[in-house]
Amino acid sequence: MTLACRWCQGELEDNPVFSLLGVPKGAQALPTENELLQDQSVDLYLHRCTDCALVQTVGEPVAYYRDVIRANAFSPAMQTFRQEQLSEWVRSHRLEGAKVLEVGCGRGEFLELLRRAGAAPVGTEHGKESAAQASDAGFNVHNMFLGDSPLPDKEIFAAWVSFNFLEHWPHPRLVLRHLRASLAPRSVGLVEVPNFEMMLKERLLTEFIPDHIFYFTADTLRRCLETAGFEVISVKPIWHDYILSAQVQLRPPMAITEFVGALDHLSHQLHNFVNQHAEHGVAIWGAGHQALTTLALCSLGSKIRYVVDSAPFKQGKYTPVTHLPIHDPYVLSQHKVGAVVVMAAGYSDEVVSILRRHYDPAMAVAVVVHGRLELR
Repeated sequence: MTLACRWCQGELEDNPVFSLLGVPKGAQALPTENELLQDQSVDLYLHRCTDCALVQTVGEPVAYYRDVIRANAFSPAMQTFRQEQLSEWVRSHRLEGAKVLEVGCGRGEFLELLRRAGAAPVGTEHGKESAAQASDAGFNVHNMFLGDSPLPDKEIFAAWVSFNFLEHWPHPRLVLRHLRASLAPRSVGLVEVPNFEMMLKERLLTEFIPDHIFYFTADTLRRCLETAGFEVISVKPIWHDYILSAQVQLRPPMAITEFVGALDHLSHQLHNFVNQHAEHGVAIWGAGHQALTTLALCSLGSKIRYVVDSAPFKQGKYTPVTHLPIHDPYVLSQHKVGAVVVMAAGYSDEVVSILRRHYDPAMAVAVVVHGRLELR
């Protein structure tokens, strides 16, 4: 059976990168005394994607993958580090007073640090007890997991953070898609995961646990975040190299409205040129996709006598939509026209040279260059 990458849907390598047999079934699966007889180990198999190179486990995720269980939040050193980090991040992106979403906020430990940094933090947390504790601390917390559904209301956030949670998600792109629906244009993010490169370098075999589905290098983290709709500003190791910290920005939509204005401008130029030479007729040189699309979108068909093209397999046929006959360029000598519009893309200069050398020198010539009409 071919295994599919959980991120890009590419094929995983047939053979595991390595296997760990008999490991604990979860980092948080701590049995009580009464559960000791039922406690069982699991086998861990890690494969690499042949397309995106992301290393990942196969099989079912741990039962609690939606919940954030954050033991390191009790460390004074981590608290100090995070406060300095988040204060600088909020300041550098001018997020004072801005709504910042933490995806997986646990009990609200880092929401408090974001608030101290000047932001207006909001959290999502699937664990009911953790979500309730964060709410009791005065934070707005949605008791949910973004992999199950988008945020229930139309809240829009200027920024988002996620700390050592992304690697737990079995369907990460769905989570990030739901997240994007609640982000303002050009919103920024801070996302962190365990550093697989450090694990490889130090041969830390015991860092592999069933809780973590993905193992990111700086390259695979960057690549994955880019395929999920974000521009990656930076990726760097932090916290004694145990963590990869990525700063991202929501990818902006394409500015396609400018195409419409450019097309209108070209259409106006073409119609003016064609109308000026209508008495003696106008031909088009070029039956490539540029010319065919321009003829159709600019509604030039009724004003053009014919199209010429040097490719024999196009001659004797007609242009789609506008239904103009396509001839050998020799027709310009037999059925003369007063003007030719060259639409031959990168070959246009060569075509103009041919027209000037071999055809009526009095014939007006214009060329479509990068969406504009130029007289030659």
